[in-house]
Amino acid sequence: MRRLPALAAAVLTTAALLTAGTAHAAGQPFPASVFRATHNSYSGNVDGAKNSLAYQLDHGVRFLELDVHDNGYATSHDYAVGHDSPGNLVDHSGGNPASNYLRDWLAVVNAWSAQHPGAAPIVVMLDLKDDLTDNPSFAAGNLTALNQELESVFGGRLLRAQDYPAAQPDVDALRGRVLPLLSGHGGSRTEYKRDVGYHPAVALNGRGQIVEVHDSGAGALWYWTGTYGADGRVTWLRHGKYDSGQTPAVALNDNGDLVEVHQSPGATTLWYHVGKLGADGEITWQASHQYDNGVLPTVAFTDATHLREIHKSQSGSQNWDWDGVLAGPTVAWSGNAKTSDARFATATAASAGRTVSVWTGADGPTPAQTLRADTDRVAGARIRYRQVAFDEFQKGDSAELQQGALFYGAPATESAFIVSARQAGRVVRGWDFDSASQATTPLANHPATNHPYDAWYQTLLTQNGAVE
Repeated sequence: MRRLPALAAAVLTTAALLTAGTAHAAGQPFPASVFRATHNSYSGNVDGAKNSLAYQLDHGVRFLELDVHDNGYATSHDYAVGHDSPGNLVDHSGGNPASNYLRDWLAVVNAWSAQHPGAAPIVVMLDLKDDLTDNPSFAAGNLTALNQELESVFGGRLLRAQDYPAAQPDVDALRGRVLPLLSGHGGSRTEYKRDVGYHPAVALNGRGQIVEVHDSGAGALWYWTGTYGADGRVTWLRHGKYDSGQTPAVALNDNGDLVEVHQSPGATTLWYHVGKLGADGEITWQASHQYDNGVLPTVAFTDATHLREIHKSQSGSQNWDWDGVLAGPTVAWSGNAKTSDARFATATAASAGRTVSVWTGADGPTPAQTLRADTDRVAGARIRYRQVAFDEFQKGDSAELQQGALFYGAPATESAFIVSARQAGRVVRGWDFDSASQATTPLANHPATNHPYDAWYQTLLTQNGAVE
């Protein structure tokens, strides 16, 4: 392992200062606490003077940054660590992983945390260097895949954002926990908090499984799947793009078979898909098939294998219907005729005493096309990814990202922003904190430095009661 100049002396100083700083932590709220933090933690001694992740944790660092790329996920089934590209400025020495795979780097943090259950909470920040909103599915590495990776690596040590106590917890109550934080690409951080769409439609079966479909307003079709919980809330599981089109509708039976119908974008041809909803919430889609011409199609199961479809004529107000029989990957349609029956409701579904409705509407600063869902017990919830990670608000970000944010971030030179956020009770990161002259009153909770063992940093952090 490469050693920094005078590292041995700095380590001894660090140990003494950490002991001094720990005494200030008792009964101290997490947002009022200060922690040692590093910038571009994965870069070790390639960029800065940090050494390996384990070394940083051994010497009191409790905030780590990993820059993350998603290109290649579909092949490797993992994200990659690196600054401007996978592997860029990554230090693989000193016990750091030999690979650039994110899972391997998270595993280092998890192993250390497991061995030090009394350590102060570790924030693992993932700085998203790529756009994750263009990943069309879980298999392609969308934000559901990132959630799953965090949960699978850290297990019970993970403190998910959705479980963070409303009453700010003391540091001691969070010892041994890992808090994931998303930073970087603003569009990805925004989509993590809400989704937008047009013409949402929903299906619900007797097992409490839910499928929602909508169009993007620009010709793409997307789905969400979820489950109706014991508390009446919907947990959304998987999300993805499945075709092009508009005004979709969907039907779902108790076996997890589904039939989706939609209109071509900018045209009046009608198409359908058969799909299978898995236990994990993923849909296996079959190929699309044209079955008629018209607009505003709707569909419903009449029993486990039989369907009825009703749509409006493309040239008038007349409704038409089809009878269908589910036959493996296709539907056998027959009996096309005019009908005086109304089209099926698409935005509300009911089964086994449960009801789910989907709609669009602003939620505070979010757009008017924000996807929302009501159940018979809970109203107005956003259709969105499970909030496993916290979402950082940075100086210059939108009001959407500021809404409800616990973690704030800015360059260390943005002293006014840091002080204001700290005074408001936020947990604040100041990055590239590489000089004592950048210190604020109060100090950033996470003054993220490239030189964590320098005497000025250690002295400053100890004077501010840094917790370890």
